[in-house]
Amino acid sequence: MAEARLRELQLLPLLSLRWATWHEGQRRDTRATGASKPGAPGRSCCLVFFWVKKIKQILEALDYLDASIGVGRRMCMGKLRPNLCLSKVTVNLDPDRSPPSARRAATRRGDRARSSTTSGPASSRPAPARRPPSAVPVSPRPSLLSYSATRHPGRRPAPPGHQKSQMHTSVVVVVLETTEVYIVISLSTRRDTQVVYVDPTTGALRYLGKHGEDVFDSEAAALNYITDGSRVLSKSTTYAKALLGYAVLGSSALLLVATQLSASVPNLPGGGCIYTVAESQWIKIQLQNPQPQGTGEQKNIRDLADLDIDGKHFFCETRDVTRPFPSPMTLREPDDEFVWNEWLSKPFKDIGLPGHCVILLQGFAECRNFGGAGQQGGLVALIARRSRLHPGTRYLARGLNACSGTGNEVECEQLVWVPRKGGQRIPFSSYIWRRGTIPIWWGAEIKNAVSVEAEIYVANDPYNGSLQYYQRLGRRYGNKSSEANVSRQKKSGRVPVICVNLLRYGEGKTESVLVDHFKESIRYMNSTGKLGSTWIQLVNYDWHATVKLKGQQQTVEGLWRHLKAPTMVIGFSEGNYYDVRQQLSECKGSVICNDDVNGGFCMESIQNGVIRFNCADSLDRTNAASYFGALQVFVEQCSRLNISLDIDAMFGLSSRYSEYDGRNTRSLPPGWEERFDSVTGKSFYIDHNTRTTTWEHPCQEAPQKPWKRFDMTFDQFKGSTMLAPVNHLAELFLLAGDIHATLYTGSKAMHSEILNIFKEETGKFSKFSAVQNVRITVQRRYQNFVNDSSRQKQLEMFLGLRLYKHLPSIPMFPLKVLSRPSGCMLKPVPSITPMTDGGSSLLSFKRKDLIWVCQQGPDYVELFIYLGEPCHVCQLLLTVSHGAEDSSYPATVDVRVGSSIDSLKLVVEGACIPQCSNGTNLLIPLTGRIDPDDLAVTGKSARPNVQESSYLPLLYDFEELEGELNFLNRVVALSFHPSAVSRTPITLGEIEVLGVSLPWADMLTNSEHAPEFMEFLNKKSSSVHCDLGSKSFGNSSMPGNDSHGDFDMSEPHITENTFGNGEQTNFLDDGFDVNPFAPALEVPVPKVNKQVEECGSTQLYLNFFESLSGYNKGKGLDFEQMMKLEIKRLRLGLSATERDQALLSIGVIPATLDPNRSVDYSYLLKLSSLADNLALLGHTVLEDRVNASIGLEKGSEHAIDFWNISENDESCYGGACEVHALSSSQALATRENQSVFVECFRCERTVCKACCAGKGAFLLLNTYRELKIYGGSQSGGYSALADSFVCKSCCSEIIKRALYVDYVRVLHSLRRKDRSEKAALSAVNQVCQLEYRKASDLSQSIQFGQRQLKQILDGEESLAEFPYANFLQMVETANDSEPLLSLLAPFGTGEYKSYWKAPQDNTSVEFSIVLGGLSDVAGVAIIVSSCGYSTSDCPIVEIWASNKIHREDRAFIGKWDVQDIISSSPQLCGPEKSNRLSEEPRHIKFHFPNPIRCRIISIKMTLPHNGSRSTKFSEEFDLLSLDDSSVYESKPTNPQNSFIHAKRIVVFGSSLRKEVGPDTSGGIMRMKSYLDRSPPLGRFRIPVEAERLRDNDLVLEQYPLANSPGIAGFRLDFFSVIRPRVTHSPSSSELDTRKFSLTRMEDRFVNPAIIYIQVTVVKESGKLVVEEYRLPEVKANTPLYFDFPDLQQDARCVIFRLLGDVTAFVDDISELENLNLRNLPLASGLSLSNKIKLYYYADTYEMGKIGSLSAV
Repeated sequence: MAEARLRELQLLPLLSLRWATWHEGQRRDTRATGASKPGAPGRSCCLVFFWVKKIKQILEALDYLDASIGVGRRMCMGKLRPNLCLSKVTVNLDPDRSPPSARRAATRRGDRARSSTTSGPASSRPAPARRPPSAVPVSPRPSLLSYSATRHPGRRPAPPGHQKSQMHTSVVVVVLETTEVYIVISLSTRRDTQVVYVDPTTGALRYLGKHGEDVFDSEAAALNYITDGSRVLSKSTTYAKALLGYAVLGSSALLLVATQLSASVPNLPGGGCIYTVAESQWIKIQLQNPQPQGTGEQKNIRDLADLDIDGKHFFCETRDVTRPFPSPMTLREPDDEFVWNEWLSKPFKDIGLPGHCVILLQGFAECRNFGGAGQQGGLVALIARRSRLHPGTRYLARGLNACSGTGNEVECEQLVWVPRKGGQRIPFSSYIWRRGTIPIWWGAEIKNAVSVEAEIYVANDPYNGSLQYYQRLGRRYGNKSSEANVSRQKKSGRVPVICVNLLRYGEGKTESVLVDHFKESIRYMNSTGKLGSTWIQLVNYDWHATVKLKGQQQTVEGLWRHLKAPTMVIGFSEGNYYDVRQQLSECKGSVICNDDVNGGFCMESIQNGVIRFNCADSLDRTNAASYFGALQVFVEQCSRLNISLDIDAMFGLSSRYSEYDGRNTRSLPPGWEERFDSVTGKSFYIDHNTRTTTWEHPCQEAPQKPWKRFDMTFDQFKGSTMLAPVNHLAELFLLAGDIHATLYTGSKAMHSEILNIFKEETGKFSKFSAVQNVRITVQRRYQNFVNDSSRQKQLEMFLGLRLYKHLPSIPMFPLKVLSRPSGCMLKPVPSITPMTDGGSSLLSFKRKDLIWVCQQGPDYVELFIYLGEPCHVCQLLLTVSHGAEDSSYPATVDVRVGSSIDSLKLVVEGACIPQCSNGTNLLIPLTGRIDPDDLAVTGKSARPNVQESSYLPLLYDFEELEGELNFLNRVVALSFHPSAVSRTPITLGEIEVLGVSLPWADMLTNSEHAPEFMEFLNKKSSSVHCDLGSKSFGNSSMPGNDSHGDFDMSEPHITENTFGNGEQTNFLDDGFDVNPFAPALEVPVPKVNKQVEECGSTQLYLNFFESLSGYNKGKGLDFEQMMKLEIKRLRLGLSATERDQALLSIGVIPATLDPNRSVDYSYLLKLSSLADNLALLGHTVLEDRVNASIGLEKGSEHAIDFWNISENDESCYGGACEVHALSSSQALATRENQSVFVECFRCERTVCKACCAGKGAFLLLNTYRELKIYGGSQSGGYSALADSFVCKSCCSEIIKRALYVDYVRVLHSLRRKDRSEKAALSAVNQVCQLEYRKASDLSQSIQFGQRQLKQILDGEESLAEFPYANFLQMVETANDSEPLLSLLAPFGTGEYKSYWKAPQDNTSVEFSIVLGGLSDVAGVAIIVSSCGYSTSDCPIVEIWASNKIHREDRAFIGKWDVQDIISSSPQLCGPEKSNRLSEEPRHIKFHFPNPIRCRIISIKMTLPHNGSRSTKFSEEFDLLSLDDSSVYESKPTNPQNSFIHAKRIVVFGSSLRKEVGPDTSGGIMRMKSYLDRSPPLGRFRIPVEAERLRDNDLVLEQYPLANSPGIAGFRLDFFSVIRPRVTHSPSSSELDTRKFSLTRMEDRFVNPAIIYIQVTVVKESGKLVVEEYRLPEVKANTPLYFDFPDLQQDARCVIFRLLGDVTAFVDDISELENLNLRNLPLASGLSLSNKIKLYYYADTYEMGKIGSLSAV
């Protein structure tokens, strides 16, 4: 027993070696001492006893592991690691089985050991090489190359087995003491290091690509920059090996990194290493964003951070491994079906770093070395990719789902190759098979945790989606190569898909119902004729019954008989890799090359078709059967690669089973040797017997019979095959089986002892395996019953699925903080002590604890903030900072924004700032400027005599006010007003401005993406010219309508979908058209009605209104007519204000047309609930449709869209329609050919388009809303790609009205998006005019422009480039000129010969340029216009420098006369003659004598009158003119046809990488000294006698007790509500897979929801005092204190009323059951119950301890 065990572990050679060593030691001892003492063993003898003891301990440990695991597997794998783990011990006793690198290392160690015993004294011997501690820990898996994320200086050390010069990716996450987070990334494929900054407020990633700022030459330089050379500033540092993903989740962000990797497949043919994530870490980054979040959301975020991915995910940094090897696609074009971190990697793609986050796959990847009968060995790798189309756990993800994906679907690949030295070809072969559950709609339910078997059910429509599943397989595994040499496989036009079903189908078995349906589904699929070239065959093989009846060996033989024919037909892929592409010219097969591989692959044959295995769960039986099927292929693969596994060939004998041989073995005869030609890489053979060489194999005359082992019995296979490679392969399948079982069930695989069938003494472990199977069964049942739902939710959030349910308030695109890091104060902020930084500390996050004390006395404090980028300002975030008395913080704030200092517009006036504790973050939402005329029309004035206390716009906002959108806002002015009761100076804290900026860098300077953006902008620009109904550029017309006019009423509006055609941009990565919402909204191509041009949109709206109402002035309109009128308004592009103005002009009160008022209250609640459910269902369907389209051909959309709503009454088309829901006597028979006829899902009658209710009605009526998130139900299956409809006769009235409501909501959303895109287009046009012909050449133009700029700068840095620099003030511009901002636009943008010019009557202009940051300015360059200078338009140039906007504080630099310069440079005169972009442009440089450190440069250009010239200057003149007093102030006369002009203004010098301001710590300490005193007064609660809630808890009445003290104010505990991201069904513009986006601006930021609280104090005298407060957004339950302007005495009643957009807020959706959007009628979190307390002020000391009990 012991001997057999030692032989199995191959320890006998070690014992023999140690025994020989002992004898040698004894002889040495005898020679040294002359005699040997009995009983006193020598040193070697003790060493032998030591090793015997160690081996005994190892055997005991292995026996313990065998008993505990049950199958004799010795492994330590991730979280499945048993209690006893030998991962820290490396036992490698067989040098022939170890990798070459390990053998070389062992040889070197042995040489060093021998040299140490034979050399001289210890002092003269070289010290042995030391292994760095913990640098390379032993892998927890055998033969894996691992390296851990330990502390390492500088660049990364290479892991074992790699060359020392090879770099490896390093990720360092640094958290500073200020809680700022930096991600330092050094990729193995790049030589530089990138630094990504995580915004501490919103979590948005920031990366500009500037060298010295976020790009560095080394990791050490980057870390030194971040920490200012002192690691003391670092709070924590995390070292990792790969970035796996990042997500912003409201008030926190999660960063996923891999801290330890295992090189599981170290070197693929052609290069590339597959790493398995051995250890990972979720890094939680706390943000100071006060966005309200529900408790359910916060719990889901914690659950996501608990998701364990260790040991179950893998990736490759340099190769695409999402497709079968070798992939023809590059790494950046993966197959989306197998990418598990697509959502998590999106933030890095958005900032231009797509390669920094790896492409993560779920499953298993590992390889093994093996030897053959001859000298040649090979490597075998098993790669298993789990599909993400149906993720989930065992009882929640079985069978098909709406994405046409099956549960536990895995693509397995067996890759075998022969490693060769550099320069030689590498032969390889690859075999693919699939495993998954049965592809029909079915499921299983467990009633309780102790149920013996789960109840299996099959849906009523079980084959819905099966067709798409098989079509996906046929497209993926069809042999698309016509050039491959298919000598070993027959060419066939068909793609065979062989389904091997391993379920029990005996009588009385519960799985037999699945077998019957599986058979029927195959017959049905083949009968449809829609499979194309795909051919499906089903093989039923009852695995368990066969094992029980015949035993394991005959079960394997039976499986081989079934698999022989399909395996030989399908074959496998074969080829060779050549590292030089020139060698591929002689390739006779197909060639695969891409940019990720230096050489290329020559394919001799390509696998055609696939074998698919399944059992009930695609686990234990599937793993065993797939192993024995792959084993036969493995032996054949080795044979084709000249690796003989014939055991007789080892001894040069003929095969003992010659009846299965067609020739002798491929092993060489005695005296022969195989070598490789260094030039061609081909094999040649040397006959040492005759001393001759040949290219042909000596045994080639008698070819071997292929697939011969399929005909062998089990014993014959075992007796004729080398079992060591077979057991290596079995070990891989054992590990893979455990991984897949753990992912699906939470436990290891069962019934795996059969995989050890080729090992000796296999039966020894059978009894342990039986016990182990029982234990795993119990563990699985408990895990499935208790933890499946939470694990399912974790997987969905990890994939970014169903986020509207799990994380409903999380924005997809977080806002940016534009006030830092490059923002600044344009005007010094007054302070009580002198401060040298002028208030810039208020914008710095590093000073977030700052308390700024302003001067005593002023009525208000005004701040002018210059933003780092132009943007649309969305929010103002204030950090409350005060001393002991909180009334020192301002009470209100006024906000003005503008693109320059002289174009500021008021957006918020008197926004309330409540008093609260120090450090509280207050978020004030900002709308754009609203026209006062709009406020006078749309609002309360438009609905007189209407009781508003119970009015709730639950359907949609009928009176939406539209603020101005401007993406060029650059200056924000804040006016803070003190509290009325404040007795101390105003204190301020950190101030942040949040907004949305356009992708300026991609549009203007990125040569790769700029043409695509410009093409998109040109399409938008062409649609603007058709805008006929809006009153201003900011108001949009019909959302998504390119014509922006009216539709031709002679034709139905809904047209066939053209989304993704040549005229539209397809924003999906896949080619399949997945948008079911587009036909009626975004792709109509109607005729523009000429009446729009003649009458205008307003008149057409009134005409349509009169056609509906007649002469009743709207009083007779029903609900549907009101909705049609609103649809008409939105299609015509009218705002709510324009609509109200039009209605008031004809004497109609707009409120009478409000659908929210047209139905009774109970009906309104039901209708709103249905519309909310439809919104969530719409997003569910679209999400599933996007995923279901992966891997399928592009399809055409149905003519009937999601709503099927027409603004005109549409009659039945007649003809084949059997419903006639909209009958009309005027229906023409000829219309039959114009309609689309479908079958009603309910009544199964043929229905025309006019009588159909649309796809949304089907979702509301069908059981889709009852489906599990990723499962089916017994009612039926649903395919997201299937078009199912119901007729209007089968729909109730409320369902049809819910479609109207959802449709109007979508139109409102599209209008907001259209307005934002038009505003973005306007912003781009103010920088550079769009040129249609330049879009294709823009990339080349940008590259030329960058080269021209380098020539001008001559090593300096450009400091005044848009968007980082801007003009402080507007400058008057001529009508035919380029925009003003074009002077700062990057080179290469705009028309080449265009330029800026001032009006002709303007003889003097001044440009005040705010630089991108504090810089050392060396000079200014003016790029001469294409017209050149003449004697009449040469200006005098004067330059000033400053840091603030006060003119008296700026420093005069100098004055230059351009005419004197051009006298010595005649090339500056006259029109430009050359059109070559590569030449250096004509320019004039004004050098400063010394660099000037400043932020603002002012340049004045003046046209002098005749005779006012000064001294001549050269073009490169460096001296200054006299002084500031020498400036000529008289207004010159302007000669005719002369004007000021320029093409570009360039400010050059060097920027300060970090703006190190002056030390202000002393001033800050002095300011705090003013605040270090106790507050004299405290707040105490006023008791109330009674209180009453009414109007849905939005109104609270409180009655104070008699003789109560005067009311000073009230405390409000903020509401626990959220504003959901999803409020309506989606449109194509909302797809996350959109490739280009100008704004990525959500509806919540375009139209922010604002809540007011109105306070009415009723006094004893009957007098009313009314106050209204605009509430900011804070975290839930934050106490806010509001002081009344005056003390309220003798108050009889205080009424609190919540006003504003209360219907925009909902409770936490993740806590609600089913697919509900809200609790109706209003969110319970908005209730004023127990939210408000009245208080008065009193002296804290006088109140004593009793008073402290009533403190508020």
